[in-house]
Amino acid sequence: MKRIKGLIIPLVIIIVWIIVDKLHLFNSYIIPSPKIVLATAYELLKSGALLKNLMVSFARVIGGFTITFAFAFPFAIFLGSKPKVMPYLEPFLEFMRHIPPIAMIPILILWLGIGESSKFVVIFLATFFPIFSNTLNGITNYDKKLLEVGEIFHFSERDKFFRIILPQAIPSIITGIQLGLGYSWRSLMGAELIAASSGIGYMIIDAEQLSRPDIVIVGILSIGILGYFIDYFFIKTTKNIMSSEGKEI
Repeated sequence: MKRIKGLIIPLVIIIVWIIVDKLHLFNSYIIPSPKIVLATAYELLKSGALLKNLMVSFARVIGGFTITFAFAFPFAIFLGSKPKVMPYLEPFLEFMRHIPPIAMIPILILWLGIGESSKFVVIFLATFFPIFSNTLNGITNYDKKLLEVGEIFHFSERDKFFRIILPQAIPSIITGIQLGLGYSWRSLMGAELIAASSGIGYMIIDAEQLSRPDIVIVGILSIGILGYFIDYFFIKTTKNIMSSEGKEI
C-alpha cells in the first residue's frame, strides 16, 4: 500500500502532462509529448548512448564517494577522540563548509583541466561534510553511562570504542552516507554540465545546445530514477545488515 501511495503523484504528473500535450497548451518544442520522450528514451537505450553516459557518471560518483569516505570517516573519528584538536581546525572547516562546490569548478578546471581529477575533487568537496559531520556527531554524542558500565567491566579504550561508541554512532554514520551519495550526484551533474566530454550531465548540456528537449528530459528522468534505486538499495542493505546483527546479539 505504501508503494502504491508513492506512485500517485508520478501518475498525476504523467496524466497532466498527457492532457497538456493533447490540448496543445504549450509549444511541443518547450515540452515534448510523453510519446516523443518515450521514443527518444528507447532510441538512446537501443544505441547504448544513455547507458554509456549513465555508467560513466555512476563510476565517477562511486569513485569520488569512496575516496571521500576513506578520508572523512577516519578524520571524524580522529577529531571525535581528540577534542582538543578541534579548536584549531573548526574555523577552517566552517569556512570550507560554506563554499558551494560548484563555485570551485572554474578554478579546478584551471588547475586540473576537465578530466576526472576535477570531478573527483568536486564530489569530494560536496560529500565530505555530510559524512564528516554526521560521523563526528555520532561519535561524540554517545551515552556516557554506558562508558561507565564499560569501565566496570574493565573494557580497554579499544573495546569502549568498538563495543559502545561506534555501535551508537551507526545511525548517524548511515545518515551521513545517504546524504553524501545524494550530494555526490548533485555536485557531479554540476561539474558535467560545465566541463565534461562524457557522462549524463554532458549528454544533457549537449542536447540543450542541439535544441533537443526530449533528450534533456530523458537525462533528467534517468538521473532521478538511478539515484532513487541507489538510495533504495542502500537503505535496504543497511537495514538487512543491522537486523541480522541484532538477531545475532
